Amino acid sequence: MKNLWLRRRVASGLLLLGLLLPLLAACGGAVDTATSSTVAGASSSASTPAATSATAASASAVASPSTAPSASAATTDTTAAPPAVTATASEAASAAANASAGATETPAQGANPNLPTTLEYGAVAQLYYTDADRVVTLAGIAGFDWVRQQVPWKDTALPDGTFGFQELDKVVESVAKQNKKLLLSVVKSPEWATGRAGDNGLPRDNADYGRFVEEIARRYKGKVHAIEVWNEQNLAFENGGRVVPEDAGRYVELLKEAYGRIKAVDPTIVVVAGALSSSGENNPERAVDDITYYKAMYTYNNGEIKNYMDAQGFHPASTLNPPDALYPEAPGPGCELPNKPWCEDRTHYFRHIEDVRQVMVDTGVADKQIWITEMGWATENTTPGYEYGNSISFDQQAEHLEGALYRILSQYDYVGVAFIWNLNFAVTWGQSGDPLHEQASFGLLNPDWSPRPAFTRIQGFINARRQGSQ
Repeated sequence: MKNLWLRRRVASGLLLLGLLLPLLAACGGAVDTATSSTVAGASSSASTPAATSATAASASAVASPSTAPSASAATTDTTAAPPAVTATASEAASAAANASAGATETPAQGANPNLPTTLEYGAVAQLYYTDADRVVTLAGIAGFDWVRQQVPWKDTALPDGTFGFQELDKVVESVAKQNKKLLLSVVKSPEWATGRAGDNGLPRDNADYGRFVEEIARRYKGKVHAIEVWNEQNLAFENGGRVVPEDAGRYVELLKEAYGRIKAVDPTIVVVAGALSSSGENNPERAVDDITYYKAMYTYNNGEIKNYMDAQGFHPASTLNPPDALYPEAPGPGCELPNKPWCEDRTHYFRHIEDVRQVMVDTGVADKQIWITEMGWATENTTPGYEYGNSISFDQQAEHLEGALYRILSQYDYVGVAFIWNLNFAVTWGQSGDPLHEQASFGLLNPDWSPRPAFTRIQGFINARRQGSQ
């Protein structure tokens, strides 16, 4: 028995060493454990320093928005891109990629090879104007199957009908050459498509958007595996500055146009209905609560949406609460604080996914998967509206993410892919001088590219599942 125990310990040590060596190579050095385990401060509010965008003149570096922090829609536009930077190339990137080759699990496939039949894992990344190869290498080392990149239509499609795909070409190629699946979230109309200065909401003519996603499907056929149509369209700033429940029908019409165009080019591309912000607020100038909006989407025109989507996106706004908490049966820690912040509204909890799934069951769309296209926990930051992150340490963030993945795996068999928000935004924000921006606080990497505890915990979780021990 002693010899058996010793052999298991040696095997576990070798497995851990095998995981860490390529990680250290890609990150550029040893892990700074003192920095990674620092407990966030307790400040309750702070002003947001101006974010600097060092983009090229032809396009801006855009990343996906963060999950809404509370039942009230965020007052600041969280879709603002992290600053674009040029990261120092990792000398060991190619070696790390070779070391992690073959890490992606190949699940049993259904009729559509891009629709998973077992849970797959992804990371939201910022690949524009940075060392995309290095970022994708790190995604592979962590064990992610998918990468999600947001694509701003306004920066890519021109009024004369031409497209500026130069930077997106680089993004797609970086993901493709490392054999990862790619989800593109296509958002933000150009002003000429909405007819109003400063309005990047839904277009006046859905055919304009349809032509754009059709060209993406054609240009990157075989390299783009899923397209998410819009993002958090129940928020006013994602809908041209005002939103009401009736806008759900307008969104379904956009989804129909996009679905038909995409499938005509490549039927294997998974079309994901845009995730809503998990919000409990009803105010035309800010948001429609997500349950009301989901119901309006699913019942519009006799429920025809089921014919124009392969999966439903979902963004949990987990705030201060651990993944197993849910009000009122298992209230989170905010319920023990004065004024009970982030306590009584179920949209403040990761398990709000259960409420959304029930709406899908009740309205006849339960045959569709849910794809969690953003999930995460904020840590220390200086962005108003995300103060709860100042009570979450990096170690707690790691525990919450691992717990959420275990909960999905064990209880939510309707989830196809879970994307962690986010992989590398702390790198770009850190290099711009704002390492405590809320987007950076969700990241799996530190500003110096070293891994936070969440990176290694997720890496271990995914690897253990593939070894058959989860």
